[in-house]
Amino acid sequence: MTNPNETGETILSTDQNTGPVAVITGASSGIGEATARALAADGCRLALLARRADRIQALADELGDGAIAIEADVTDRDSIVAAAERVENELGGADILVNNAGVMLLAPFTSDQKAEIRQMVEVNLLGAMTATEVFLDQLRDGGGDLVNLSSVAGRTARPGNAVYAATKWGMNGWSESLRQELQPDIRVMVIEPGAVATELTDHITHADTKQAAEQMYEEMSITAEDIAEVIAFAVNRPRRMTLNEILIRPTGQAL
Repeated sequence: MTNPNETGETILSTDQNTGPVAVITGASSGIGEATARALAADGCRLALLARRADRIQALADELGDGAIAIEADVTDRDSIVAAAERVENELGGADILVNNAGVMLLAPFTSDQKAEIRQMVEVNLLGAMTATEVFLDQLRDGGGDLVNLSSVAGRTARPGNAVYAATKWGMNGWSESLRQELQPDIRVMVIEPGAVATELTDHITHADTKQAAEQMYEEMSITAEDIAEVIAFAVNRPRRMTLNEILIRPTGQAL
């Protein structure tokens, strides 16, 4: 588990057997994958959770002995429970949980998108709640960090992102409540990216919305590595302080 030094600063060891343990959901691509690399560089051991087992295994192999790949789906509680047992048995428990798994299926709000509406709620919001509930006792053991990936859409809504925004507004409200409930044992941090070049837009099925989103992202998006660097910076702050809410937009993004 993580131990602070005399000044309360978090110590990240380069020893693969003693570094803090970070669990990352949605670790197979995008911000999750970039965060895994950033935290590994800071000395963390890693539990990489995602549905795409081949991708996380390749990433674990790349990062070395301090990383394990666990096939898991945040909408399937049993798979998260099994993942938590592996983290406890193989790594000694989680010090950091990064709730990164998410989908952004933008479209006008109609019955045509009813399956996607449910999917966004189940993955983005309920999935984060499930992972947190399952790993909570591990985070409490020695003091941990809970990092929730929200979005600029958790602050501003616009036509076409009603349900996505609802999940991110929900993430922000839930996180603020947890911040008050869990402090000082667990630090709660909310990361709110704007347009980031990831796979998110690839999965939009509404043609006009997909085209508009892809054009916007092509013109101004920042990288997953940009967000990963901020997450790594936040969890490395001394335990006496918490960066509770961090909004990160591309410089040219208006909303």
